[in-house]
Amino acid sequence: MQLYNTLSAEERAILIDDAGKQRLTLSFYAYAQISNPTQFRNELFLAWNPIGVLGRIYVANEGINAQLSLPADSFYAFKDSIEKYTFMQGIRLNIAVEHDDHSFLKLTVKVRDKIVADGLEDETFDATNIGIHLKAAAFNELLEDPNTIVVDMRNHYESEIGHFTKAIKPDVDTFRESLPIIEEQLAEHKQDKKLLMYCTGGIRCEKASAYFKHKGFENVYQLEGGIIEYTRQVKAEGLESKFIGKNFVFDHRLGERITDDIVSQCHQCGAACDVHTNCANEGCHLLFIQCDSCKTKMEGCCSAECVEVIHLPEEEQKAIRRGIKNGNMIFKKGKSAVLTFKNNEESHSTFVAEQAKEVVKKEPKIKKQYIGKGTHFFPKPSVAQFLIEENEIKIGDKILIKGTTTGEQTLVLNEMFVNEIVADKAVSGDTCTFKVPFRIRLSDKLYLITV
Repeated sequence: MQLYNTLSAEERAILIDDAGKQRLTLSFYAYAQISNPTQFRNELFLAWNPIGVLGRIYVANEGINAQLSLPADSFYAFKDSIEKYTFMQGIRLNIAVEHDDHSFLKLTVKVRDKIVADGLEDETFDATNIGIHLKAAAFNELLEDPNTIVVDMRNHYESEIGHFTKAIKPDVDTFRESLPIIEEQLAEHKQDKKLLMYCTGGIRCEKASAYFKHKGFENVYQLEGGIIEYTRQVKAEGLESKFIGKNFVFDHRLGERITDDIVSQCHQCGAACDVHTNCANEGCHLLFIQCDSCKTKMEGCCSAECVEVIHLPEEEQKAIRRGIKNGNMIFKKGKSAVLTFKNNEESHSTFVAEQAKEVVKKEPKIKKQYIGKGTHFFPKPSVAQFLIEENEIKIGDKILIKGTTTGEQTLVLNEMFVNEIVADKAVSGDTCTFKVPFRIRLSDKLYLITV
């Protein structure tokens, strides 16, 4: 009985590319009474591993917190697997704003003491006595109320790259730090103000709203489904997005763009930038914001010392890493004396106020629609062949061919063969062949560029 991963991240990435299937990235959570978390954990792994689910999932006596990806064609099998449990029937699944087939490369299901570490030992605290849930339109309306205080319940490195306008952003490393700080700072407004909170997917606000009600706050509200669901509703209903910038996510993407605004700066030079990276030195892995120029200059590292380390022989690097305990007590995400601009400019007050800085507009990201996968490897450039799995393409369309080795190649379809016959359009189930000035691989995917 296999209950753990047997493949490395690199091996999994190759399998994903070779499969050529579009994957969905999603998250969900549920507070519930789980009597045997270990058994529950094993049941989930055995159900999800065969259908290609990958991700980071925490289970505890108090419930489940999951961020994962899965093949789109396994969605309903996955949905059936969770709805076997009464407390997950009809659960809201937060589908990511942007999808990346490599967002997760392992299936990790861990048993924890709590699904959200809160540091609370109060037995009288009732985590189910939560605040009022607000959908996007109501949230926007309450934001404009002068009697509202809006608080970002995420950590400093999350709120730095994107946040709601007018939000208070606690300068904290962990959720557990934020609870007593916010309570103390807002103690005089327990009755006269409306406390409005938000987080990534809703799970932290769920517990925070119950905590603040427990501490005597009378008017407690939370954004239903967090930033992820808010963005979906904003798009579906044509609302104005009061959230600006990027939403930090806890997978390989490290962020998904909500608006084109860039509200943060490179931690090394101060240029407008909102791209997080981990230091290339495996013994450091500091999470920080780095622009393309500094990435090239510093070779993906946070400091000159780390640049020196990555050029040492691998055995020497391993010797340096040996005995180092990576964690919050050693490596503060986005906080380090080596980050020259960040270290000099950052205010370390409890609350970081809205800064009057120029908002830079990012070039719009290419929007694409999955079409199909490569079906034949040609050793010489000239011809590409794809199986159309979803949607359709036609003459005149601008397309994108993407793969690990191929990179991202765009071109306009001027002529093509569909099932070996000259045609103007190819639909799901067809085999499409056309000329290209490069080689394609079996792992390459075909997309229609929609904007």
